[in-house]
Amino acid sequence: MLQLSRVMLSVTLFLSVSLTVQAESFTFTAIPDADASRLQERFDKVADYLSAELGVDVKYIPVKSYAAAITAFKNNQVQLAWFGGLSGVQARRLVANSEAIAQGYEDQLFKTYFIAHHSAGLTAANTFPTGIQGKTFTFGSKGSTSGRLMPEFHIRESLNVAPEQAFTRVGFSGDHSQTIAQVQAGAYQIGAVNYQVWETERANGKIDPTTGSGIWSTPTYPDYQWTIRGDVDARYGENFKARVTQALLNMSDPDLLASFPRQSFVPASNQDYAPIENTAQAIGLLD
Repeated sequence: MLQLSRVMLSVTLFLSVSLTVQAESFTFTAIPDADASRLQERFDKVADYLSAELGVDVKYIPVKSYAAAITAFKNNQVQLAWFGGLSGVQARRLVANSEAIAQGYEDQLFKTYFIAHHSAGLTAANTFPTGIQGKTFTFGSKGSTSGRLMPEFHIRESLNVAPEQAFTRVGFSGDHSQTIAQVQAGAYQIGAVNYQVWETERANGKIDPTTGSGIWSTPTYPDYQWTIRGDVDARYGENFKARVTQALLNMSDPDLLASFPRQSFVPASNQDYAPIENTAQAIGLLD
């Protein structure tokens, strides 16, 4: 009788632990690179999709800044994140065995647009724009790949000076939508913006061609990616990382993909982002 009681207790404890593990939410976040309401709508849909594919409760947790996204990932407040190239590199350096597992098809060959208010007197060119010095300039977020890292790299490479020496005033708008708004309003004469955000806002009629236009596109580079913590299998079950990866790669709903906007997701690896890490080290953005 005592032996039977012990067996029953063991079964009860096992079921209790199993149910706790199964009930634990899988959480993810994303860098706040655009209007918060649009991000919430986009990633709530992604959470619903992943919940159905993985059979676990999946929640999207919004954050206020790129740094906050990295911190949430580091502290295991989220286990998956939609990072930019630079923020992904920074996050993976902080969490052992974390991996880039998927990127948008377009993220293999991403680019930054330099945009200008008409008061700058600049026109579109195929090479780094001449006459850019002495104007006012705004980046996006300080941690943005397309809004800060790559444009700063090309400014330094082309002008042989830091942005603060090249321009009369340098700002950081916080996100790509704000960069466009500030340049359109003339608050800054020139800005650096994610080309996808610019093209989307132009297609939606939010760009006034009489006040601003694109003047240069950088060479391509790898950018956004999904990065996952290395300990998810231990926490959520064997092969969980592989299942998350496959769910992202299998995402085919046109509405879901259009919200990014991406035509599909393709495999990614940490090595894909070595050029971003090297560039960040070259201009002093990584220790």
